[in-house]
Amino acid sequence: MTLISWTDAFNTNIAEVDAQHRTLVEMVNRLHSAVRAGKDREALAEVLGGLIAYTKTHFEYEERLMSAHDYPEFAPHKAEHDRLTRQVIEFERRFREERAPVTIEVIMFLHDWLLKHILTEDKKYGPFLNARGVR
Repeated sequence: MTLISWTDAFNTNIAEVDAQHRTLVEMVNRLHSAVRAGKDREALAEVLGGLIAYTKTHFEYEERLMSAHDYPEFAPHKAEHDRLTRQVIEFERRFREERAPVTIEVIMFLHDWLLKHILTEDKKYGPFLNARGVR
């Protein structure tokens, strides 16, 4: 069962950002599938670690793009990235210390945050950057 199905509603019309968003969606789906299948901690740690690493890479890419084009909402957008990064790093730390399992609630947090972030915050910078020739 796929948790998130990609639709055109997620598109920012920036090819690299959209490709990275698709990868993030696939990774959240992979984590969801691993939890539902009852994968062991090692398998979950690998999927979770990959998702966190890729999210950091994606945030850095978006931030460089917004900064290079003087996106006026850069500071609050970056603050949201920083907030999520701190939350997920803390969750990963607790998971690795065996104090917190990867649960459906965690998956739903990632699901809700990712969809909300793409559909609201990222959709705001899409037209701004498109107007500056970024595709």
